[in-house]
Amino acid sequence: MTNLFTIFDPSTSLMNLKLNWISSLIIMMIMPSMYWMMNNRLMKMTSMPMMMLNKEFKVLMNMKSNKGTTLMFISLMMMIMFNNLMGLFPYIFTSTSHLTMTLTMALPLWLSFMLFGWTKNTESMFTHLVPTGTPTILMPFMVCIESISNMIRPGTLSVRLTANMIAGHLILTLLGNTTMVVTTKMLPMMLIIQMLLLILELAVAIIQGYVFAVLSTLYASEVN
Repeated sequence: MTNLFTIFDPSTSLMNLKLNWISSLIIMMIMPSMYWMMNNRLMKMTSMPMMMLNKEFKVLMNMKSNKGTTLMFISLMMMIMFNNLMGLFPYIFTSTSHLTMTLTMALPLWLSFMLFGWTKNTESMFTHLVPTGTPTILMPFMVCIESISNMIRPGTLSVRLTANMIAGHLILTLLGNTTMVVTTKMLPMMLIIQMLLLILELAVAIIQGYVFAVLSTLYASEVN
């Protein structure tokens, strides 16, 4: 009978720290911020970049007042960035490295922009097909080129994100496989190269989310 109740003893320890009593403080971590007198450091770390992104996206969209439009692009960037970062952990599926995920995000955005632009701002959409200062002879060719570039926008958005994620993971996987067969003298150099590549992938994961959101904002500003 004594062994039956030993599972409740606070015996778990890591680096001589009793971790059992941390469960009593979990509610303090998930408590809504409205019950705190001031924002904690985690809220400040997340709110500062979001406010900066909000100001930048407002400038890109030529918005005098923020009516919540930028929140869609900020949340899109955060979702892509967190998916990219989580994919760097072992045994976690990277959904943004597949066209099924990236096209699902890019195609509805582009379709909604096009439907809004051609129904509400038809004249402005026609003027975008011919850049200012184009010679009269080149106008038919510029219309074709601008139409093609407009139609491949969702493909370029999705393929750019997918290709960057696949390329980084592929290089890390190939280097990880070659580490098992290298000599002892080459092992420290391979580890340093892998650490540098991992830092590069961390930067790429953040930058790709930012690029996706900024390009979507620019596409939205053209039809607005």
